Amino acid sequence: MTHVSVRRGLLYVSIAATAWGTGGAAGALLRLSGGLDPVSISFWRFAAGAATLLPILHFLHRNRNRDRNRDQDRERGRNQDRDRGRARESRRYGRIAATGVAMAVCQTAYFAAVASSGLAVATVVTIGATPVFVAAAARLLLGERLGSAGLGSAAVALAGLAMLVLDGGAASFSAAGTGWALLSAAAYAGVTLLNRAFSAEPYAATFGGFAVGGLCLLPLALSGGLLPDGDPLFFWAAVAYLGVVPTALAYVLFFTGLGSVRATTASVISLVEPVGAAAIGVLAFGERFTAQGVAGAALLLAAVALLALRERREPAPVTG
Repeated sequence: MTHVSVRRGLLYVSIAATAWGTGGAAGALLRLSGGLDPVSISFWRFAAGAATLLPILHFLHRNRNRDRNRDQDRERGRNQDRDRGRARESRRYGRIAATGVAMAVCQTAYFAAVASSGLAVATVVTIGATPVFVAAAARLLLGERLGSAGLGSAAVALAGLAMLVLDGGAASFSAAGTGWALLSAAAYAGVTLLNRAFSAEPYAATFGGFAVGGLCLLPLALSGGLLPDGDPLFFWAAVAYLGVVPTALAYVLFFTGLGSVRATTASVISLVEPVGAAAIGVLAFGERFTAQGVAGAALLLAAVALLALRERREPAPVTG
């Protein structure tokens, strides 16, 4: 079981959100250099993330089995312990499968929202609605309460997100696009809540989620083409980065941080992802950062910082 302090949990979630912000740039490079559609890129992201975690998970599993066998030599009631262990394993596999399906739904619905309403609106609705869904469900299912100050910080963060992502541009809302974006947000909220409630094995949950999610995306990815058209060396280097940093590392840190940080707090901190993506766009791709975007980013970061300080003063109960 993995438990960390609140301070470390906040740090892990913040690093995860920052790493996620680099995933968009890596995906854009794959799209430009390899000619792949977003679903195929997501498949490679899941596949590379699973491949990264597989040897780590194998090492951890081998050590755990060695310790378990040594302890069993000194324990009584082996049959009863074995039955309880099988029941726990069954529940664990069920949670991992649910995480993977939710990840696949989140990715696919998000891309459908982008196709219907454009990138800016899809991003605002998806990322913005997630903390709302998480806050409501966490209150009902986990007994988590943010309080008026926490809810106020979350509202300010959402306002900053809208200012940053929309950035004065024309917003093209559509019923279909909004619906797909809300479905994506609901699926990601499910991932967050599930791994907040059962945060004992972040490596297994992350690997299983990638494996199941990749299998769900594979048929769609095959129909769009899996192999790149451009330089294969550059493509595989970009896939490796996408699989290691904004995927395997980020999700393991996020799931680990959920062991000590409220689900709603973690989802609000995740709103800083577009800030990192915007900074990369300015520094690496020459995009323009307007005054509204700067103000939105500052507002978002300030609200997240205040919420993090509140979490340190009033830590959530540890789950497992």
